[in-house]
Amino acid sequence: MAEKKETACPHCSGMKKVRDGEEQRQLLNRLNRIEGQIRGVKKMLAEDAYCIDILNQVSAANCALNSFTKVLLAAHLKSCVAEDVREGNTEKLEKLDELVRTLQKLMK
Repeated sequence: MAEKKETACPHCSGMKKVRDGEEQRQLLNRLNRIEGQIRGVKKMLAEDAYCIDILNQVSAANCALNSFTKVLLAAHLKSCVAEDVREGNTEKLEKLDELVRTLQKLMK
């Protein structure tokens, strides 16, 4: 009986993910914008801004972070998880199990 050869996802290696330059650039741009929003919240607080104005800025930062999460999740599904499924690793879909655990944490 021939042994089944385990194949690794070409996009990820162990606990690291190899992203193409464009994907990495877009994700970093999103994070830079979020970082700027958080700095803006800190500045508003330091300058005694009105509570509702601060809350609106916090809401915008939360939306931006949620958007970042959706983009990253979609990329993960299309690469790492899809590769496990394509390879037929149905007995050991570690990436899928890991994703389910992560989604449960995100949805608390």
